[in-house]
Amino acid sequence: RFDLTVPLAKYVAANYGQLTFPFRRYQIGKVYRGERAQRGRFREFYQADIDVIGDGKLDITNEAEIPSIIYQTFTALGLTRFQIRVNNRKILTGIAEVIGEAEKIVDITVAIDKIDKIGVDGVNAELRSDGISEEAIARLQPIINLQGTNDEKLATIAEVLRESETGLKGVEEVRFILDTLKGVGLHNTVELDLTLARGLNYYTGAIFEVKALDVEIGSITGGGRYDNLTGIFGMPGLSGVGFSFGADRIYDVLNALDLYPKESRQGTEVLFINFGDAETAYCMPLVAKLRQAGIATELFPDKAKMKKQMNYANAKHVPFVALAGESEMAEGKVTLKDMETGEQHLLTVEEVVAKLRP
Repeated sequence: RFDLTVPLAKYVAANYGQLTFPFRRYQIGKVYRGERAQRGRFREFYQADIDVIGDGKLDITNEAEIPSIIYQTFTALGLTRFQIRVNNRKILTGIAEVIGEAEKIVDITVAIDKIDKIGVDGVNAELRSDGISEEAIARLQPIINLQGTNDEKLATIAEVLRESETGLKGVEEVRFILDTLKGVGLHNTVELDLTLARGLNYYTGAIFEVKALDVEIGSITGGGRYDNLTGIFGMPGLSGVGFSFGADRIYDVLNALDLYPKESRQGTEVLFINFGDAETAYCMPLVAKLRQAGIATELFPDKAKMKKQMNYANAKHVPFVALAGESEMAEGKVTLKDMETGEQHLLTVEEVVAKLRP
């Protein structure tokens, strides 16, 4: 399975009569690519997709929602330095038209999409190898090197594409998205990038890509508008908007920046030390009560040496250890040790719950 979007199109086409439109869905699944495996590039990885399929033409408002969802997601993960890049396939089509190479649109977009990896000179060399004329390449340079604010870029590209109806439609769509995002405070995170092309040729409108600014790993999210994707399965006329989080790359970014929340890394919260059969029989009901209170609790599975059990707690970063020997059993309590501070308190199981779940 190359991605989750084409299987979605097949599902929608097969179940059209049973679905309510617009059909919204999210899905997390494993996909495969014939890649040369390296950091950030996998042959087997997980994608988390969000898509909306319309019964006919979807309103462009759906595209404007994508950056908002992306922003909320990464902010919740603690990733604050990232960039959402946006472009439009209609703009790219218009560029191919005005430089006189309309029939070479795929070659042009595939080449300029590599600009971050191979640079402008590498892109130009690939364009030449694809048979793009020197005149067309020269006319392309001001476009792929365009600088300025989003509004300045839009104004410039609108002038460049004034003879292309398709290109101007793309400019109009991008302007709507960017203006909408200004109203929700995301304009500083979103950048119009005319070199963004995305490799999959089924995108027909807006395209998006997200990169973490502090980790060199490639895009961590991508997507856009795809019209008539279900047509290949006998159901023409349905349009869709969707995007995909690259889960494995996001994991790598969170690792590199040490952004995993402590609670997501925390497994066992309390480890009961195993002193023997009698102590185990005493501890088992206490373990059950802590678990019922929502506290992840373990009882060490055998009567190993105390040092081994404490080393186990340290290796698993267990914050608290509970000890119950003869004196604790006589009082109906446990000694709760804070593994970070070393402090110990003699507590009832109810007091343990109150301490850990105040």
